[in-house]
Amino acid sequence: MLNIGCHLSVSRGYAALAGEAIYTGSSCFQFFTRNPRGGGAKPIDEADIAEFLDIAGREGLNSFLAHAPYTINPCAAKPETLQFARQTMADDLTRMEWLPGNYYNFHPGSHVGQGIERGIQLIAETLDLTMFPEQRTTVLLETMAGKGSEVGSKFEELREIIDRTRLSDKLGVCLDTCHVYDAGYDIVGDLDGVLTEFDKRIGLDRLKCIHLNDSKNPYSSHKDRHEVIGGGSLGLEAIGRIINHPALRRLPFYLETPNELEGYKKEIALLRGLYLE
Repeated sequence: MLNIGCHLSVSRGYAALAGEAIYTGSSCFQFFTRNPRGGGAKPIDEADIAEFLDIAGREGLNSFLAHAPYTINPCAAKPETLQFARQTMADDLTRMEWLPGNYYNFHPGSHVGQGIERGIQLIAETLDLTMFPEQRTTVLLETMAGKGSEVGSKFEELREIIDRTRLSDKLGVCLDTCHVYDAGYDIVGDLDGVLTEFDKRIGLDRLKCIHLNDSKNPYSSHKDRHEVIGGGSLGLEAIGRIINHPALRRLPFYLETPNELEGYKKEIALLRGLYLE
Protein backbone atom coordinates (compact mmCIF):
# COMPACT_ATOMS: atom_id res chain seq x y z
CA MET A 1 0.00 0.00 0.00
CA LEU A 2 1.16 3.53 -0.77
CA ASN A 3 2.36 5.13 2.47
CA ILE A 4 1.32 8.74 1.96
CA GLY A 5 0.16 11.63 4.07
CA CYS A 6 -0.23 15.35 4.32
CA HIS A 7 1.31 18.28 6.15
CA LEU A 8 -0.43 19.29 9.38
CA SER A 9 -0.05 21.59 12.37
CA VAL A 10 0.22 20.33 15.93
CA SER A 11 -1.20 23.59 17.32
CA ARG A 12 -4.45 21.94 18.48
CA GLY A 13 -2.69 18.94 19.97
CA TYR A 14 -1.46 15.56 18.78
CA ALA A 15 -4.79 13.75 19.15
CA ALA A 16 -6.50 16.35 16.93
CA LEU A 17 -3.66 15.99 14.45
CA ALA A 18 -4.30 12.24 14.24
CA GLY A 19 -7.96 12.91 13.53
CA GLU A 20 -7.08 15.23 10.65
CA ALA A 21 -4.67 12.66 9.21
CA ILE A 22 -7.35 9.97 9.30
CA TYR A 23 -9.88 12.31 7.64
CA THR A 24 -7.57 12.94 4.68
CA GLY A 25 -6.84 9.24 4.20
CA SER A 26 -3.23 9.61 5.34
CA SER A 27 -1.24 6.63 6.61
CA CYS A 28 1.73 8.84 7.56
CA PHE A 29 2.01 12.59 8.03
CA GLN A 30 4.33 15.53 8.59
CA PHE A 31 3.81 18.19 11.24
CA PHE A 32 5.43 21.28 12.69
CA THR A 33 6.53 20.96 16.31
CA ARG A 34 5.87 24.70 16.71
CA ASN A 35 4.75 27.72 14.68
CA PRO A 36 6.73 27.46 11.42
CA ARG A 37 7.24 31.25 11.41
CA GLY A 38 7.98 31.59 15.12
CA GLY A 39 9.96 30.05 17.92
CA GLY A 40 7.59 29.07 20.70
CA ALA A 41 6.35 25.52 21.30
CA LYS A 42 3.44 24.38 23.43
CA PRO A 43 4.32 22.45 26.61
CA ILE A 44 4.21 18.67 26.28
CA ASP A 45 0.80 17.27 27.27
CA GLU A 46 1.44 13.65 28.25
CA ALA A 47 -2.26 12.70 28.18
CA ASP A 48 -2.64 14.15 24.67
CA ILE A 49 0.37 12.24 23.40
CA ALA A 50 -0.85 9.02 25.00
CA GLU A 51 -4.23 9.46 23.27
CA PHE A 52 -2.46 10.22 19.99
CA LEU A 53 -0.33 7.08 20.19
CA ASP A 54 -3.39 5.00 20.99
CA ILE A 55 -5.26 6.36 17.95
CA ALA A 56 -2.20 5.95 15.71
CA GLY A 57 -1.80 2.33 16.78
CA ARG A 58 -5.45 1.50 16.15
CA GLU A 59 -5.64 3.32 12.82
CA GLY A 60 -2.28 2.23 11.42
CA LEU A 61 -0.72 5.70 11.32
CA ASN A 62 3.08 5.53 11.07
CA SER A 63 6.26 7.38 10.05
CA PHE A 64 5.69 10.70 11.81
CA LEU A 65 7.89 13.42 10.35
CA ALA A 66 8.44 16.59 12.38
CA HIS A 67 9.56 19.60 10.34
CA ALA A 68 11.80 22.27 11.85
CA PRO A 69 10.44 25.83 11.60
CA TYR A 70 11.38 27.81 8.50
CA THR A 71 12.82 30.62 10.61
CA ILE A 72 15.92 28.72 11.72
CA ASN A 73 19.22 28.93 9.84
CA PRO A 74 21.68 26.28 11.06
CA CYS A 75 24.58 27.99 9.24
CA ALA A 76 23.75 31.63 9.96
CA ALA A 77 26.49 34.26 10.03
CA LYS A 78 24.96 36.23 12.92
CA PRO A 79 25.74 34.58 16.28
CA GLU A 80 22.27 35.26 17.70
CA THR A 81 20.56 33.72 14.64
CA LEU A 82 22.79 30.67 14.80
CA GLN A 83 22.15 30.27 18.52
CA PHE A 84 18.39 30.47 17.96
CA ALA A 85 18.62 27.67 15.38
CA ARG A 86 20.64 25.48 17.70
CA GLN A 87 18.39 26.04 20.69
CA THR A 88 15.29 25.29 18.61
CA MET A 89 16.70 22.11 17.09
CA ALA A 90 17.93 20.85 20.46
CA ASP A 91 14.52 21.44 21.98
CA ASP A 92 12.76 19.77 19.04
CA LEU A 93 14.93 16.67 19.27
CA THR A 94 14.25 16.40 22.99
CA ARG A 95 10.51 16.70 22.33
CA MET A 96 10.69 14.05 19.59
CA GLU A 97 11.69 11.47 22.20
CA TRP A 98 7.98 11.37 23.08
CA LEU A 99 7.47 9.86 19.60
CA PRO A 100 10.48 7.54 19.42
CA GLY A 101 11.63 5.95 16.20
CA ASN A 102 10.42 8.69 13.88
CA TYR A 103 11.92 11.53 11.81
CA TYR A 104 12.96 15.17 12.19
CA ASN A 105 13.49 17.13 8.98
CA PHE A 106 15.23 20.49 8.53
CA HIS A 107 16.43 22.81 5.79
CA PRO A 108 20.24 22.89 5.93
CA GLY A 109 20.18 26.69 5.72
CA SER A 110 21.78 29.56 3.82
CA HIS A 111 25.43 30.52 4.19
CA VAL A 112 24.55 34.21 3.54
CA GLY A 113 27.85 35.11 1.90
CA GLN A 114 30.17 33.04 4.09
CA GLY A 115 30.73 30.50 1.31
CA ILE A 116 29.52 26.95 0.87
CA GLU A 117 32.39 25.34 2.81
CA ARG A 118 31.80 27.55 5.85
CA GLY A 119 28.08 26.82 5.62
CA ILE A 120 28.68 23.07 5.60
CA GLN A 121 31.05 23.39 8.55
CA LEU A 122 28.47 25.31 10.62
CA ILE A 123 25.66 22.89 9.79
CA ALA A 124 27.79 19.95 10.94
CA GLU A 125 28.69 21.84 14.11
CA THR A 126 24.99 22.57 14.71
CA LEU A 127 24.17 18.87 14.39
CA ASP A 128 27.01 17.94 16.73
CA LEU A 129 25.66 20.36 19.33
CA THR A 130 22.01 19.32 19.08
CA MET A 131 22.06 15.55 18.48
CA PHE A 132 22.78 13.11 21.29
CA PRO A 133 23.82 9.43 21.38
CA GLU A 134 20.64 8.21 23.07
CA GLN A 135 18.21 9.83 20.66
CA ARG A 136 15.78 7.55 18.85
CA THR A 137 14.94 10.06 16.12
CA THR A 138 16.51 10.02 12.66
CA VAL A 139 17.44 13.55 11.59
CA LEU A 140 16.86 14.28 7.90
CA LEU A 141 18.65 16.79 5.70
CA GLU A 142 16.25 18.09 3.07
CA THR A 143 17.32 18.50 -0.55
CA MET A 144 17.04 22.18 -1.51
CA ALA A 145 16.28 24.12 -4.70
CA GLY A 146 19.45 26.26 -4.67
CA LYS A 147 17.91 29.72 -4.40
CA GLY A 148 20.15 32.43 -3.03
CA SER A 149 22.91 31.00 -0.86
CA GLU A 150 21.09 27.79 0.13
CA VAL A 151 23.20 24.82 1.14
CA GLY A 152 22.01 21.37 0.10
CA SER A 153 20.91 21.75 -3.51
CA LYS A 154 23.69 19.37 -4.58
CA PHE A 155 23.90 15.79 -3.35
CA GLU A 156 27.63 16.11 -2.63
CA GLU A 157 26.93 18.99 -0.20
CA LEU A 158 24.60 16.79 1.83
CA ARG A 159 27.19 14.00 1.77
CA GLU A 160 29.83 16.35 3.15
CA ILE A 161 27.55 17.43 6.00
CA ILE A 162 26.90 13.79 6.86
CA ASP A 163 30.60 12.95 6.77
CA ARG A 164 31.49 15.84 9.08
CA THR A 165 28.85 15.01 11.71
CA ARG A 166 29.90 12.80 14.63
CA LEU A 167 26.58 10.93 14.97
CA SER A 168 26.22 10.37 11.24
CA ASP A 169 24.51 7.03 11.82
CA LYS A 170 21.47 9.03 12.98
CA LEU A 171 21.30 11.10 9.77
CA GLY A 172 19.32 10.56 6.60
CA VAL A 173 17.92 12.54 3.68
CA CYS A 174 14.45 13.70 2.70
CA LEU A 175 14.21 14.19 -1.08
CA ASP A 176 11.85 17.00 -2.09
CA THR A 177 10.60 16.49 -5.65
CA CYS A 178 9.98 20.20 -6.30
CA HIS A 179 13.36 21.17 -4.87
CA VAL A 180 15.49 18.63 -6.71
CA TYR A 181 13.81 19.38 -10.04
CA ASP A 182 14.30 23.11 -9.51
CA ALA A 183 17.91 22.41 -8.47
CA GLY A 184 18.71 20.74 -11.80
CA TYR A 185 18.08 17.03 -11.19
CA ASP A 186 15.79 15.84 -13.98
CA ILE A 187 13.41 13.51 -12.17
CA VAL A 188 10.91 13.93 -15.02
CA GLY A 189 13.15 12.89 -17.92
CA ASP A 190 15.78 10.79 -16.14
CA LEU A 191 14.54 9.55 -12.77
CA ASP A 192 16.79 6.47 -12.90
CA GLY A 193 19.82 8.64 -13.59
CA VAL A 194 19.05 10.97 -10.68
CA LEU A 195 18.62 8.05 -8.28
CA THR A 196 21.87 6.51 -9.54
CA GLU A 197 23.60 9.82 -8.85
CA PHE A 198 22.01 9.97 -5.38
CA ASP A 199 23.21 6.45 -4.64
CA LYS A 200 26.73 7.29 -5.81
CA ARG A 201 27.00 10.52 -3.83
CA ILE A 202 25.01 9.71 -0.67
CA GLY A 203 23.70 6.14 -0.79
CA LEU A 204 20.08 5.11 -1.23
CA ASP A 205 20.15 3.61 2.26
CA ARG A 206 20.24 7.22 3.54
CA LEU A 207 17.03 8.14 1.67
CA LYS A 208 14.29 7.84 4.27
CA CYS A 209 11.31 9.66 2.76
CA ILE A 210 9.99 11.88 -0.04
CA HIS A 211 8.39 15.32 0.04
CA LEU A 212 6.00 14.82 -2.89
CA ASN A 213 5.30 18.16 -4.56
CA ASP A 214 4.77 19.51 -8.05
CA SER A 215 6.66 22.72 -8.99
CA LYS A 216 5.33 26.08 -10.16
CA ASN A 217 8.64 26.72 -11.92
CA PRO A 218 10.50 25.00 -14.78
CA TYR A 219 13.42 22.60 -14.56
CA SER A 220 16.65 23.98 -13.04
CA SER A 221 15.01 27.32 -12.17
CA HIS A 222 16.50 27.36 -8.63
CA LYS A 223 13.18 28.53 -7.19
CA ASP A 224 11.10 27.00 -4.41
CA ARG A 225 7.41 27.26 -5.24
CA HIS A 226 5.33 24.16 -4.65
CA GLU A 227 2.30 23.35 -6.80
CA VAL A 228 -0.60 20.93 -6.40
CA ILE A 229 -0.04 17.42 -7.73
CA GLY A 230 -0.31 17.43 -11.52
CA GLY A 231 -0.59 21.21 -11.71
CA GLY A 232 3.04 22.11 -12.30
CA SER A 233 6.13 21.40 -14.38
CA LEU A 234 6.60 17.84 -13.08
CA GLY A 235 3.14 16.69 -14.11
CA LEU A 236 1.01 13.76 -13.03
CA GLU A 237 2.69 11.16 -15.26
CA ALA A 238 6.15 11.82 -13.77
CA ILE A 239 4.76 11.83 -10.24
CA GLY A 240 3.15 8.47 -10.93
CA ARG A 241 6.54 7.11 -11.97
CA ILE A 242 8.09 8.46 -8.77
CA ILE A 243 5.64 6.79 -6.38
CA ASN A 244 5.96 3.50 -8.27
CA HIS A 245 9.73 3.45 -8.72
CA PRO A 246 11.25 0.27 -7.19
CA ALA A 247 13.78 2.30 -5.16
CA LEU A 248 11.12 4.67 -3.78
CA ARG A 249 7.73 2.96 -3.64
CA ARG A 250 8.09 1.60 -0.09
CA LEU A 251 9.18 4.92 1.40
CA PRO A 252 6.77 7.30 3.14
CA PHE A 253 5.61 10.19 0.93
CA TYR A 254 4.60 13.53 2.46
CA LEU A 255 2.59 16.14 0.55
CA GLU A 256 3.52 19.80 0.99
CA THR A 257 1.26 21.10 -1.75
CA PRO A 258 -0.70 24.38 -1.38
CA ASN A 259 -3.83 22.75 0.05
CA GLU A 260 -6.22 22.62 2.95
CA LEU A 261 -7.56 19.31 4.29
CA GLU A 262 -10.07 18.82 1.45
CA GLY A 263 -7.38 19.33 -1.17
CA TYR A 264 -5.05 16.89 0.55
CA LYS A 265 -7.84 14.32 0.76
CA LYS A 266 -8.39 14.54 -3.01
CA GLU A 267 -4.67 14.33 -3.78
CA ILE A 268 -4.16 11.31 -1.57
CA ALA A 269 -7.07 9.51 -3.24
CA LEU A 270 -5.67 10.44 -6.66
CA LEU A 271 -2.21 9.12 -5.84
CA ARG A 272 -3.51 5.91 -4.31
CA GLY A 273 -5.31 5.35 -7.62
CA LEU A 274 -1.99 5.71 -9.50
CA TYR A 275 -0.11 3.32 -7.22
CA LEU A 276 0.49 -0.16 -8.62
CA GLU A 277 -0.13 -2.67 -5.82
